[in-house]
Parts: sequence; structure tokens; C-alpha cells
Amino acid sequence: MRNWWIRSERLRWLTLILVGLLGLWEISVWVTGVKSFILPAPSHISREFASAWGFFIGHAAYTTGTTLLGFAIAVVFGVAGAIGIVYSKVLNLLFSSLLVSLNSVPKVALAPLFVIWMGTGVEPKVAIVVMIAIFPIVIDAVMGLKSIDPDMLNLSRACRASAFKTLWKIRFPNALPSIFSGMKVGISFALVGAIVGEFVAGSTGLGYVILIAQGNFDTPRVFAALLLLGLIGTVLFYAVDLAESLCLPWHVSQRADQQANPVAALGLGTR
Repeated sequence: MRNWWIRSERLRWLTLILVGLLGLWEISVWVTGVKSFILPAPSHISREFASAWGFFIGHAAYTTGTTLLGFAIAVVFGVAGAIGIVYSKVLNLLFSSLLVSLNSVPKVALAPLFVIWMGTGVEPKVAIVVMIAIFPIVIDAVMGLKSIDPDMLNLSRACRASAFKTLWKIRFPNALPSIFSGMKVGISFALVGAIVGEFVAGSTGLGYVILIAQGNFDTPRVFAALLLLGLIGTVLFYAVDLAESLCLPWHVSQRADQQANPVAALGLGTR
């Protein structure tokens, strides 16, 4: 618990900075007298959210669910694809080229095709999320699986370890830091993919709310949805960061946080 409190220092500083920026925003709007349909003040945005909080929460839950579902699929297939790329030259040539080609195509251009193939439900949105989020996960997972000390592989061969045991006991633990790095990037991209899907074919979600509010020049509602999206993205990123700290307490990046507080690193202090 103490270690998490040390790690949460970044979150505390982020909260402080955001509060300061919102205060500066409020003062600037009040001083300049800018119209609310151009740039609403944070107080106006908060009143908009308070007047329809159930509406915003419902759409936010839909967007979050779509993001998490697509992200989970991207992690599973991304890690599996990375393993295939590392262990098979054929899959390496096939998937590497295919991933680079697909990643080069703007996902907004592919979204209408997903709508034609899958309809206007949640399926095309999840497909877009997977398309956007899977690339950094695969790339970082491949790097982690390949970045293994050759002496460790020679030792596993000398011990007659099977390919599966070598993967599970040596390669996969070594790749976890890189996989989590890809997941941190992927979760941010996943939220973007969900919004893109809702822009193209959505009747629910914060992307749909932004699209409709923009058409009605309801700027406070647009900002309320945007700030809620920022909050969701921050929470999801730090959730992945927390999972990394729980799964990799042995990694140097986690030990560095403890070394920032020598008392916590030595396990001293009151209990």
C-alpha cells in the first residue's frame, strides 16, 4: 500500500495541475467575456454535466465497455501474434508486412467498411478498437520476446526444456515489461478507436454525444463529453500502470519508485 502511495505521486501532481488549469480557464473566460457557445467556462460545463449526469454516465459506460472489450481482444491476439512472429519465419514475413500495411491505412477510411460488413451495432466499433490498439502491443511484445539473453536460451536447451517451457518460463517473463509498455499505448489508442467508431456509426456513446452536440452548436455539452473522455482515458491508463506494478514488482522500473523513498525501500517506518 505504501508503494502505491509513492507511485501515485504522479497522479497527485496531475490532479493539482488540472485544477490549476481549470481555475485559469474559468478566470480567463470571465475576464474576456467570451460567449459560451465559443468557449464555455468550467462552471458552465459542470452545470451542463450536473443537469444530465445520468445521460453522460450511460454514454460513458457504453464507450468504456467498447474500449475495454476491444482492448482485451487486442491484447490476446496481439500477444499470440507476437509469439507466432517470434517462433515462425513464415508468420514473421506474413504478419509483419500485413500489420505494417494495415497500420498505414487511416482507420477512419476502414470504418465504413466495418459498418457495411458488421452493421451498426457494437461489432464495428470493437473491430476498429482492435485495429488501432493491436499494433503497439504486437511490436512491443515481439521486441520483448526477442530481447532475451542468448545464455538463458542455451541454458534451457542444455536442460532439455521444451519450447513451451522456454516460452513460459524465460521468454514471456522477460517480455512482460515490453508488453505492458505496448498495453499502455494500446489502451489510449483503444479509446480513440471507440470514438472513431461512434463517429461513423453510433447511436450511443460519448462520440455520438459529441457529434450530435456539435451539430446543434451545444458547445458546453461537447466540452462535458470531452472532459469525461479525458477522465476515462486517464483512469484506464493508470489501471494498466497499476496492473504492471502488481505483476512486475521485481522489475527495475518498479524498484526505482521504491528507491525514491529509502525508508519505504528498506521496509522501515511505522507499521
